[in-house]
Amino acid sequence: MKLKSLLSFLPIKAFKETEPVVAVIRLNGVIGAAGPLRGGMTLAGLEKRLDQAFKIKNLEAVALAINSPGGSPVQSDLIAKRIRDLAGEKSVPVYAFCEDVAASGGYWLACAADHIYAQESSIVGSIGVISSGFGFPAVLERFGIERRVRTAGHRKSTLDPFEKEDPEDIARLEGILKELHETFKNMVTSRRKDRLKEEPEVLFSGEFWTGTKAVEMGLIDGIGELRSTMRERFGEKVKLMPLEDARPWWRKRMGFGATGGLGEILSGGGLAAVAEPQEWVQGLVSAAEERALWSRFGL
Repeated sequence: MKLKSLLSFLPIKAFKETEPVVAVIRLNGVIGAAGPLRGGMTLAGLEKRLDQAFKIKNLEAVALAINSPGGSPVQSDLIAKRIRDLAGEKSVPVYAFCEDVAASGGYWLACAADHIYAQESSIVGSIGVISSGFGFPAVLERFGIERRVRTAGHRKSTLDPFEKEDPEDIARLEGILKELHETFKNMVTSRRKDRLKEEPEVLFSGEFWTGTKAVEMGLIDGIGELRSTMRERFGEKVKLMPLEDARPWWRKRMGFGATGGLGEILSGGGLAAVAEPQEWVQGLVSAAEERALWSRFGL
């Protein structure tokens, strides 16, 4: 009897009841290969974090905190497919939370979730594909520069920025863009299915909307932020477990952020340490393209 009385005071219930856990993965920045002046999300960079997230003990769900204007359709597809594969293997629901922007490839990533939420003022959508660049033929002519290019394969110099646009090149590029657009549309329709409440001509026009409008159109499931929504779903004791990116030691030492974008690199004062002179030109162009992606959404 004495032993039984003593055991009655032990917090056995506390050992039996475990707190539910939600893994939180931040998907922030432009999607695609990173460079010295540009951050980027790729499957290679996220793979380890994704695998770790779905292996956590007592896991109830995985939450994606998304803030991205888009980028590479290939990397968007690869990342989304890996998320779906892991969710299926582990039978774990996935929730997406759109922050400032989940547009284009950013929305593609959101569609990897079973449920999508955003803020009223979040920018959502832009279900389309874009190709942009620069043309410099007049610059060469003005300064009397002779450019010498040799190719094996008559289409190897397609869309050369130092030559005038070729109508055949444009037609081929537009055909590729249409194929990519179809892939994107199929992803959205397969994931959102009967939740979509607007005509395809509107949904897939490339236009973007606020979170409030996105709810009405069925692009997202509701208005809500990550912490409060997870508590509503899994209780006040739910444990949110962020999985941080594995930044190289030199990025941490110099104060570079996870995405390593232009602003972070300049503020870190370590540009010369990470970029060779020939990388500067490429990096500046990439940084300008990244800035243009964000600027489309007023950011």
